[in-house]
Amino acid sequence: MPVRSVFFSRSSFIRSSYLHRTLLTSSAQDVTEVFGNPRSLQTFGKIAVRSMEMIDLSIIIVNWNVAALLSACLDSIRASSPECGIEIIVVDSASTDDSVPMLRERYPDVTLIAETDNVGFTRGCNIGMAQAHGRYLFLLNPDTEIVGDALDALVRFMDAHSDVGIAGAHTLNTDGTYQSTRRRFPTLATAIFESTWLQGVAPRAILDRYYVNDAPQNATLEVDWVQGSALIARREVYEQIGGLDEGFIMYSEELDWCRRAKSAGWRVMFVSDAVIIHHGGKSSEQVAPRKHILFQQSKLRYFRKHHGRFAAQSLRLFLLASYGWQILEESAKSLLGHKRAMRQERIRAYWQVLRSGLRVT
Repeated sequence: MPVRSVFFSRSSFIRSSYLHRTLLTSSAQDVTEVFGNPRSLQTFGKIAVRSMEMIDLSIIIVNWNVAALLSACLDSIRASSPECGIEIIVVDSASTDDSVPMLRERYPDVTLIAETDNVGFTRGCNIGMAQAHGRYLFLLNPDTEIVGDALDALVRFMDAHSDVGIAGAHTLNTDGTYQSTRRRFPTLATAIFESTWLQGVAPRAILDRYYVNDAPQNATLEVDWVQGSALIARREVYEQIGGLDEGFIMYSEELDWCRRAKSAGWRVMFVSDAVIIHHGGKSSEQVAPRKHILFQQSKLRYFRKHHGRFAAQSLRLFLLASYGWQILEESAKSLLGHKRAMRQERIRAYWQVLRSGLRVT
Protein backbone atom coordinates (compact mmCIF):
# COMPACT_ATOMS: atom_id res chain seq x y z
CA MET A 1 0.00 0.00 0.00
CA PRO A 2 1.31 3.48 -0.80
CA VAL A 3 2.13 5.90 1.97
CA ARG A 4 -0.06 8.94 1.41
CA SER A 5 1.46 12.00 3.03
CA VAL A 6 -0.98 14.90 2.74
CA PHE A 7 0.12 17.82 4.84
CA PHE A 8 -2.89 19.96 3.97
CA SER A 9 -6.04 18.29 2.74
CA ARG A 10 -7.89 20.56 0.35
CA SER A 11 -11.18 18.70 0.75
CA SER A 12 -11.09 19.23 4.51
CA PHE A 13 -10.68 23.00 3.97
CA ILE A 14 -13.69 23.12 1.71
CA ARG A 15 -15.88 20.98 3.98
CA SER A 16 -15.04 22.59 7.30
CA SER A 17 -16.29 26.12 7.97
CA TYR A 18 -14.53 25.99 11.33
CA LEU A 19 -11.14 25.56 9.72
CA HIS A 20 -12.06 28.21 7.17
CA ARG A 21 -12.69 30.74 9.93
CA THR A 22 -9.59 29.64 11.84
CA LEU A 23 -7.28 30.12 8.87
CA LEU A 24 -8.69 33.52 8.00
CA THR A 25 -8.61 34.95 11.52
CA SER A 26 -5.88 33.16 13.46
CA SER A 27 -2.24 33.92 13.93
CA ALA A 28 0.57 31.66 12.77
CA GLN A 29 0.77 30.24 16.31
CA ASP A 30 -2.94 29.33 16.21
CA VAL A 31 -2.53 27.62 12.86
CA THR A 32 0.44 25.68 14.21
CA GLU A 33 -1.70 24.42 17.08
CA VAL A 34 -4.45 23.29 14.70
CA PHE A 35 -2.19 21.49 12.23
CA GLY A 36 0.84 20.62 14.34
CA ASN A 37 3.29 21.20 11.49
CA PRO A 38 5.34 24.37 12.01
CA ARG A 39 7.62 23.48 9.06
CA SER A 40 4.70 24.16 6.74
CA LEU A 41 4.09 27.75 7.80
CA GLN A 42 6.69 29.19 5.43
CA THR A 43 4.80 28.10 2.32
CA PHE A 44 1.40 27.38 3.83
CA GLY A 45 -0.40 30.65 3.17
CA LYS A 46 0.06 30.84 -0.59
CA ILE A 47 -1.14 27.32 -1.39
CA ALA A 48 -3.54 26.50 1.42
CA VAL A 49 -5.52 29.74 1.53
CA ARG A 50 -6.10 29.45 -2.21
CA SER A 51 -7.24 25.88 -1.71
CA MET A 52 -10.19 27.13 0.34
CA GLU A 53 -11.34 28.83 -2.83
CA MET A 54 -11.75 27.14 -6.18
CA ILE A 55 -8.62 25.29 -7.22
CA ASP A 56 -8.00 26.19 -10.84
CA LEU A 57 -5.07 23.95 -11.60
CA SER A 58 -3.98 20.61 -10.18
CA ILE A 59 -0.32 20.03 -11.10
CA ILE A 60 0.42 16.30 -11.18
CA ILE A 61 4.04 15.16 -11.27
CA VAL A 62 5.16 11.52 -11.40
CA ASN A 63 8.68 11.16 -10.03
CA TRP A 64 11.22 8.35 -10.15
CA ASN A 65 14.75 8.92 -8.88
CA VAL A 66 15.23 12.46 -10.18
CA ALA A 67 15.24 14.40 -6.91
CA ALA A 68 17.42 17.28 -8.12
CA LEU A 69 15.35 17.83 -11.25
CA LEU A 70 12.11 17.56 -9.28
CA SER A 71 13.37 20.18 -6.84
CA ALA A 72 14.19 22.54 -9.72
CA CYS A 73 10.74 21.94 -11.18
CA LEU A 74 8.97 22.73 -7.90
CA ASP A 75 11.14 25.79 -7.34
CA SER A 76 10.21 27.06 -10.81
CA ILE A 77 6.52 26.68 -9.97
CA ARG A 78 6.99 28.70 -6.80
CA ALA A 79 9.04 31.33 -8.61
CA SER A 80 6.34 31.78 -11.25
CA SER A 81 3.92 33.00 -8.53
CA PRO A 82 0.78 32.02 -10.47
CA GLU A 83 -2.37 34.08 -9.98
CA CYS A 84 -4.53 31.00 -10.50
CA GLY A 85 -5.27 28.76 -7.53
CA ILE A 86 -3.04 25.70 -7.67
CA GLU A 87 -2.35 22.46 -5.87
CA ILE A 88 0.70 20.29 -6.47
CA ILE A 89 0.51 16.50 -6.28
CA VAL A 90 3.68 14.43 -6.56
CA VAL A 91 3.32 10.69 -7.07
CA ASP A 92 6.64 9.11 -6.21
CA SER A 93 7.12 5.75 -7.90
CA ALA A 94 9.24 3.99 -5.24
CA SER A 95 12.30 6.18 -5.72
CA THR A 96 15.51 4.97 -4.09
CA ASP A 97 17.17 8.39 -4.04
CA ASP A 98 16.28 11.14 -1.56
CA SER A 99 13.15 12.29 -3.41
CA VAL A 100 10.67 11.44 -0.66
CA PRO A 101 12.59 12.84 2.33
CA MET A 102 13.39 15.93 0.28
CA LEU A 103 9.71 16.50 -0.46
CA ARG A 104 8.71 16.05 3.16
CA GLU A 105 11.41 18.37 4.42
CA ARG A 106 11.51 21.12 1.80
CA TYR A 107 8.05 21.07 0.19
CA PRO A 108 5.47 20.42 2.91
CA ASP A 109 2.80 22.27 0.91
CA VAL A 110 2.97 19.55 -1.77
CA THR A 111 0.66 16.55 -1.60
CA LEU A 112 2.97 13.53 -1.65
CA ILE A 113 1.74 10.09 -2.65
CA ALA A 114 4.66 7.75 -1.98
CA GLU A 115 4.11 4.44 -3.75
CA THR A 116 5.95 1.37 -2.51
CA ASP A 117 6.25 -0.07 -6.03
CA ASN A 118 7.30 1.47 -9.33
CA VAL A 119 3.83 2.03 -10.77
CA GLY A 120 5.04 3.56 -14.04
CA PHE A 121 4.26 6.93 -15.56
CA THR A 122 0.74 6.24 -16.79
CA ARG A 123 -0.61 4.70 -13.62
CA GLY A 124 1.17 7.36 -11.60
CA CYS A 125 -0.67 10.07 -13.54
CA ASN A 126 -3.98 8.31 -12.94
CA ILE A 127 -3.27 8.04 -9.21
CA GLY A 128 -2.53 11.75 -9.09
CA MET A 129 -5.57 12.75 -11.15
CA ALA A 130 -7.84 10.68 -8.89
CA GLN A 131 -6.69 12.81 -5.93
CA ALA A 132 -6.91 16.15 -7.75
CA HIS A 133 -9.49 18.85 -7.06
CA GLY A 134 -8.75 21.40 -9.77
CA ARG A 135 -10.88 22.57 -12.69
CA TYR A 136 -7.92 21.64 -14.87
CA LEU A 137 -5.45 18.77 -14.58
CA PHE A 138 -1.87 19.57 -15.57
CA LEU A 139 0.43 16.61 -16.21
CA LEU A 140 3.99 17.86 -15.76
CA ASN A 141 7.25 15.94 -16.03
CA PRO A 142 9.67 16.31 -13.11
CA ASP A 143 12.46 17.26 -15.54
CA THR A 144 10.69 20.45 -16.60
CA GLU A 145 10.81 24.06 -15.46
CA ILE A 146 8.07 26.66 -15.71
CA VAL A 147 9.00 29.84 -17.59
CA GLY A 148 7.26 33.11 -16.69
CA ASP A 149 3.48 32.96 -16.39
CA ALA A 150 3.05 29.67 -18.27
CA LEU A 151 0.61 28.28 -15.70
CA ASP A 152 -1.63 31.34 -15.84
CA ALA A 153 -1.37 31.41 -19.64
CA LEU A 154 -2.67 27.85 -19.89
CA VAL A 155 -5.56 28.50 -17.51
CA ARG A 156 -6.49 31.73 -19.32
CA PHE A 157 -6.44 29.93 -22.66
CA MET A 158 -8.63 27.07 -21.45
CA ASP A 159 -11.06 29.50 -19.82
CA ALA A 160 -11.36 31.41 -23.10
CA HIS A 161 -11.89 28.30 -25.27
CA SER A 162 -14.55 26.08 -23.77
CA ASP A 163 -14.43 23.61 -26.66
CA VAL A 164 -10.75 22.80 -26.03
CA GLY A 165 -10.34 19.68 -23.94
CA ILE A 166 -6.56 19.26 -23.95
CA ALA A 167 -3.67 21.62 -24.64
CA GLY A 168 0.10 21.46 -24.62
CA ALA A 169 2.72 24.03 -23.69
CA HIS A 170 5.38 25.51 -25.95
CA THR A 171 8.43 23.49 -24.95
CA LEU A 172 12.11 24.42 -25.11
CA ASN A 173 15.21 22.27 -24.79
CA THR A 174 17.73 22.94 -22.04
CA ASP A 175 19.72 25.18 -24.42
CA GLY A 176 16.63 27.24 -25.25
CA THR A 177 15.99 25.77 -28.69
CA TYR A 178 12.53 24.64 -29.78
CA GLN A 179 11.47 21.13 -28.73
CA SER A 180 8.83 19.52 -30.92
CA THR A 181 5.88 18.39 -28.79
CA ARG A 182 2.91 18.91 -31.13
CA ARG A 183 1.82 16.20 -33.51
CA ARG A 184 -0.68 14.94 -36.03
CA PHE A 185 -1.95 11.41 -35.70
CA PRO A 186 0.56 8.82 -36.95
CA THR A 187 -0.08 6.71 -40.01
CA LEU A 188 1.53 3.33 -40.63
CA ALA A 189 4.07 5.09 -42.86
CA THR A 190 4.86 7.50 -40.04
CA ALA A 191 5.40 4.62 -37.61
CA ILE A 192 7.79 2.87 -40.00
CA PHE A 193 10.01 5.92 -40.40
CA GLU A 194 9.69 7.76 -37.08
CA SER A 195 12.31 6.80 -34.47
CA THR A 196 13.67 3.91 -36.54
CA TRP A 197 16.89 3.52 -38.51
CA LEU A 198 14.96 4.66 -41.61
CA GLN A 199 14.19 8.11 -40.21
CA GLY A 200 17.19 9.66 -41.96
CA VAL A 201 15.94 8.57 -45.39
CA ALA A 202 12.22 9.21 -44.82
CA PRO A 203 10.34 11.29 -47.39
CA ARG A 204 10.36 14.74 -45.86
CA ALA A 205 6.62 15.30 -46.36
CA ILE A 206 5.70 12.32 -44.17
CA LEU A 207 7.55 13.44 -41.06
CA ASP A 208 6.98 17.17 -41.64
CA ARG A 209 3.26 16.50 -41.54
CA TYR A 210 3.57 14.35 -38.42
CA TYR A 211 5.71 16.91 -36.56
CA VAL A 212 3.53 19.84 -37.74
CA ASN A 213 6.59 21.43 -39.35
CA ASP A 214 4.30 23.16 -41.85
CA ALA A 215 3.31 25.71 -39.19
CA PRO A 216 5.46 28.32 -37.41
CA GLN A 217 6.99 27.12 -34.15
CA ASN A 218 5.45 30.03 -32.24
CA ALA A 219 1.92 29.57 -33.60
CA THR A 220 -1.00 28.69 -31.34
CA LEU A 221 -2.94 26.16 -33.37
CA GLU A 222 -5.12 23.08 -33.30
CA VAL A 223 -3.26 19.78 -33.54
CA ASP A 224 -4.13 16.11 -33.16
CA TRP A 225 -2.13 15.48 -30.00
CA VAL A 226 0.48 16.96 -27.71
CA GLN A 227 3.18 15.27 -25.68
CA GLY A 228 2.50 14.60 -22.02
CA SER A 229 5.53 16.39 -20.59
CA ALA A 230 3.36 19.50 -20.04
CA LEU A 231 -0.26 18.72 -20.86
CA ILE A 232 -3.36 20.41 -19.46
CA ALA A 233 -6.75 18.69 -19.57
CA ARG A 234 -10.18 19.96 -18.69
CA ARG A 235 -11.76 18.08 -15.78
CA GLU A 236 -14.82 17.41 -17.92
CA VAL A 237 -12.63 15.47 -20.35
CA TYR A 238 -11.28 13.30 -17.54
CA GLU A 239 -14.79 12.66 -16.25
CA GLN A 240 -16.15 11.90 -19.72
CA ILE A 241 -13.49 9.62 -21.22
CA GLY A 242 -11.61 8.49 -18.11
CA GLY A 243 -7.92 8.69 -17.37
CA LEU A 244 -4.94 7.41 -19.28
CA ASP A 245 -5.02 3.83 -20.60
CA GLU A 246 -2.73 1.95 -18.22
CA GLY A 247 -1.93 -0.57 -20.93
CA PHE A 248 0.50 2.12 -22.05
CA ILE A 249 3.05 1.88 -19.23
CA MET A 250 5.10 4.69 -20.76
CA TYR A 251 4.90 6.40 -24.18
CA SER A 252 1.87 6.91 -26.47
CA GLU A 253 -0.48 7.22 -23.49
CA GLU A 254 -1.07 10.90 -24.27
CA LEU A 255 -1.50 10.11 -27.97
CA ASP A 256 -4.27 7.67 -27.10
CA TRP A 257 -5.83 10.11 -24.60
CA CYS A 258 -5.90 12.95 -27.13
CA ARG A 259 -7.41 10.68 -29.76
CA ARG A 260 -10.16 9.63 -27.35
CA ALA A 261 -10.80 13.26 -26.44
CA LYS A 262 -11.08 14.30 -30.09
CA SER A 263 -13.40 11.35 -30.76
CA ALA A 264 -15.59 12.68 -27.94
CA GLY A 265 -15.81 16.08 -29.66
CA TRP A 266 -13.07 18.04 -27.88
CA ARG A 267 -10.34 20.08 -29.59
CA VAL A 268 -6.63 19.69 -28.84
CA MET A 269 -4.42 22.79 -29.01
CA PHE A 270 -0.79 23.85 -28.87
CA VAL A 271 -0.46 27.06 -26.80
CA SER A 272 2.61 29.05 -27.79
CA ASP A 273 2.28 31.64 -25.00
CA ALA A 274 2.78 29.01 -22.28
CA VAL A 275 6.49 28.20 -22.24
CA ILE A 276 8.33 25.50 -20.30
CA ILE A 277 11.82 24.01 -20.42
CA HIS A 278 12.03 20.22 -20.74
CA HIS A 279 15.38 18.64 -19.97
CA GLY A 280 14.10 15.43 -21.48
CA GLY A 281 13.86 11.73 -20.66
CA LYS A 282 15.91 11.69 -17.46
CA SER A 283 13.87 8.96 -15.75
CA SER A 284 13.69 6.67 -18.78
CA GLU A 285 17.42 7.11 -19.48
CA GLN A 286 18.08 5.06 -16.36
CA VAL A 287 16.82 1.88 -18.08
CA ALA A 288 17.81 2.21 -21.75
CA PRO A 289 16.85 -1.29 -23.05
CA ARG A 290 13.47 -1.13 -21.33
CA LYS A 291 12.97 2.32 -22.87
CA HIS A 292 13.25 0.80 -26.35
CA ILE A 293 10.84 -2.01 -25.48
CA LEU A 294 8.21 0.21 -23.87
CA PHE A 295 8.39 2.78 -26.66
CA GLN A 296 7.80 0.21 -29.40
CA GLN A 297 5.23 -1.83 -27.45
CA SER A 298 3.23 1.33 -26.81
CA LYS A 299 3.38 2.23 -30.49
CA LEU A 300 2.08 -1.26 -31.34
CA ARG A 301 -0.68 -1.05 -28.73
CA TYR A 302 -1.86 2.24 -30.20
CA PHE A 303 -2.01 0.81 -33.71
CA ARG A 304 -3.88 -2.29 -32.62
CA LYS A 305 -6.34 -0.18 -30.63
CA HIS A 306 -7.04 2.39 -33.33
CA HIS A 307 -6.04 0.73 -36.63
CA GLY A 308 -6.62 -2.97 -36.06
CA ARG A 309 -4.64 -6.16 -35.52
CA PHE A 310 -3.29 -6.44 -39.08
CA ALA A 311 -1.68 -2.98 -38.98
CA ALA A 312 -0.18 -3.69 -35.56
CA GLN A 313 1.24 -7.08 -36.53
CA SER A 314 2.67 -5.71 -39.78
CA LEU A 315 4.39 -2.95 -37.85
CA ARG A 316 5.64 -5.45 -35.25
CA LEU A 317 7.33 -7.61 -37.89
CA PHE A 318 8.96 -4.56 -39.43
CA LEU A 319 10.26 -3.36 -36.06
CA LEU A 320 11.72 -6.76 -35.16
CA ALA A 321 13.45 -6.94 -38.54
CA SER A 322 14.69 -3.39 -38.03
CA TYR A 323 16.31 -4.23 -34.69
CA GLY A 324 17.84 -7.35 -36.23
CA TRP A 325 19.38 -5.24 -38.98
CA GLN A 326 20.69 -2.74 -36.43
CA ILE A 327 22.42 -5.56 -34.52
CA LEU A 328 24.21 -6.60 -37.71
CA GLU A 329 25.17 -3.00 -38.47
CA GLU A 330 26.47 -2.29 -34.96
CA SER A 331 28.38 -5.60 -34.93
CA ALA A 332 30.18 -4.72 -38.15
CA LYS A 333 31.15 -1.29 -36.83
CA SER A 334 32.32 -2.85 -33.56
CA LEU A 335 34.56 -5.30 -35.42
CA LEU A 336 36.13 -2.36 -37.22
CA GLY A 337 36.95 -0.84 -33.84
CA HIS A 338 34.67 2.18 -34.25
CA LYS A 339 33.47 3.26 -30.76
CA ARG A 340 33.45 -0.37 -29.69
CA ALA A 341 32.09 0.14 -26.14
CA MET A 342 29.12 2.13 -27.40
CA ARG A 343 28.43 -0.43 -30.15
CA GLN A 344 28.48 -3.30 -27.67
CA GLU A 345 26.05 -1.47 -25.39
CA ARG A 346 23.68 -0.90 -28.29
CA ILE A 347 23.91 -4.53 -29.38
CA ARG A 348 22.96 -5.70 -25.88
CA ALA A 349 20.00 -3.31 -25.80
CA TYR A 350 18.76 -4.37 -29.24
CA TRP A 351 19.07 -8.05 -28.31
CA GLN A 352 16.83 -7.41 -25.31
CA VAL A 353 14.26 -5.87 -27.62
CA LEU A 354 14.35 -8.92 -29.88
CA ARG A 355 14.06 -11.30 -26.93
CA SER A 356 11.00 -9.40 -25.70
CA GLY A 357 9.25 -10.21 -28.98
CA LEU A 358 7.48 -6.82 -28.84
CA ARG A 359 4.22 -8.59 -28.08
CA VAL A 360 1.13 -6.59 -28.97
CA THR A 361 -0.89 -6.12 -25.79
